[in-house]
Amino acid sequence: MLLYFLILVMNHPNSIYEAKVKSYKKHIGVLKKQLVILSTLRLLVFVAAATGIYFTFNTLWLAVVISFLGMLLFAISISKFTDKKSELELNKALLQINEEELLIGDGKYAFRPNGNQFHDPKHFYSYDVDLFGEGSFYQYANRTSLSEGAQKLAGLLKANDTARILDKQDAIKELSEKKDWLQLYGAKGKLIETETPASQIINWLKSHKRFTPSYALSLSIGFALVSVLLLVLTILEFIPISFFGYWLFIGLGITGVYLKKINVLSANCDKVKDTFKQYATLLEQIEQQQFISELLKEKQQQIESKTQKASVIFKQFSKYLDALDNRNNLIGAIFGNGYLLTDIRNSYRIENWIEAHADKVEDWFDVVTFFDAFNSLGTYAFNHQKFSYPEIVEMQATINAKDLGHPMLNENKRITSDVLIENQQFFIVTGANMAGKSTFLRTISLHIIMANVGLPVCASSSKYSPVKLITSMRTSDSLTDDSSYFFSELTRLKFIVDAIAKEPYFIILDEILKGTNSTDKAIGSRKFVEKLVSGHASGIIATHDLSLCEITEKLEEVKNYYFDAEIVNDELYFDYKLKKGICQNMNASFLLKKMEIV
Repeated sequence: MLLYFLILVMNHPNSIYEAKVKSYKKHIGVLKKQLVILSTLRLLVFVAAATGIYFTFNTLWLAVVISFLGMLLFAISISKFTDKKSELELNKALLQINEEELLIGDGKYAFRPNGNQFHDPKHFYSYDVDLFGEGSFYQYANRTSLSEGAQKLAGLLKANDTARILDKQDAIKELSEKKDWLQLYGAKGKLIETETPASQIINWLKSHKRFTPSYALSLSIGFALVSVLLLVLTILEFIPISFFGYWLFIGLGITGVYLKKINVLSANCDKVKDTFKQYATLLEQIEQQQFISELLKEKQQQIESKTQKASVIFKQFSKYLDALDNRNNLIGAIFGNGYLLTDIRNSYRIENWIEAHADKVEDWFDVVTFFDAFNSLGTYAFNHQKFSYPEIVEMQATINAKDLGHPMLNENKRITSDVLIENQQFFIVTGANMAGKSTFLRTISLHIIMANVGLPVCASSSKYSPVKLITSMRTSDSLTDDSSYFFSELTRLKFIVDAIAKEPYFIILDEILKGTNSTDKAIGSRKFVEKLVSGHASGIIATHDLSLCEITEKLEEVKNYYFDAEIVNDELYFDYKLKKGICQNMNASFLLKKMEIV
């Protein structure tokens, strides 16, 4: 028993994160010491080489040898230093990831991006179920490192897509078992900051008009060879040095013909070069990993090329972009263009790359953002190993879940219930204030959303017949279009009716027709539920109107459930358990008296 407990503790996500934090901190300390040693060695090499050259200056061959060895050792030390510095930055990013996981696991995730930019009050459900914003599911689950990945993740959560759920489950399961790979992917994504959105880059690549001629490369190579020849002839004094100087102006004149367009190309390249470096690194990591799930293999095949790997193609483009960027060095730009036509040659190579690969870049970008988004889903599954993947059962009960709870609530405080909602069955849920009705509606909503995405749900087991979700739980009036609260609510209900006329949805409603008087509300609510049931809809409506419960006498598809509240020793007590029947204990009057309002 003790051994089993120890295994559980060791495999608990927090235990793993704590071990990783300790390991990365230790390794970072070692890397910092190595950087100090390399810096010292670099200085010693420079001093030793300078001293050697000084004392052997009169022996030219020896001074040259010392200079060569000094430059070689200096270059090696710089390369080693750069590699160690990159390793240090990567380990710092990995350390940060694991420290943040410990904070999030402790319920402290307010520092994470909340996804407010993805709010959409007109969406099928995202506004009602707090999918985005402070304390939202998105803020809790998001682990993306790219802005496009964040957008992709938001799109997955809002997609309302019931296709390929089993494939999505397999992909998430596999990624959850590759935690080190996920963290490395996330860390590498964080290391390079980009300014230009991928969509803007794709538009530029597709709309770019070529300006370099087909003979540009031959021209630049031929011109460079003539420059070298003139230099040799000048050194050998076969021609005066002025010839070599005039040749510079000829080269600058040729470059000047294309200068305006080169400047525009350079400005665009400067905006995208960091993105291509970042994506090349992430593409390489995807290419090197072996996947077994169908969806991940499909995405990996999407970046395969008959000749070269996508990461190699991206790295090649990055080199071309860096080469053109060197024109910002004034001396290099003058002599490089004057004698070698470097801007024309580099522009030609960039435009050749664009012509060859512009139509594939969007697919490659899509794969990178897909894995960035699924990084979040795989991490979520890893962090919630007690949750269960729904068993997909077509045309049976919509949800048949054991111990179903709200995934955002603390495990020690979470109250769960067994829930069985048959296909084309409608629940009317009554209950006292604060008894758990709204939490239950969001619990069901998140079960459907998470199941459709492929995530494990907060239940010990679940059988699920895939269905799309639509809700009306939170309506506000609009001052901008002079819409009253009641009209806004009617608009939402009309949206629901129109949607279910096209395809099946699971409908969740919270206290509808709040903007009218109680008599109208009771009649209207009854007629609306009858309309939904006649349309063979499934769903739940929460209400304080007990008269609505009488509809079960007329409609067999409608069932009554409730959340109870009890007054024990002049204190209000909730058990937050879903029960069959109609609530009899309301608490508004008690609370008014308890808080000395009345």
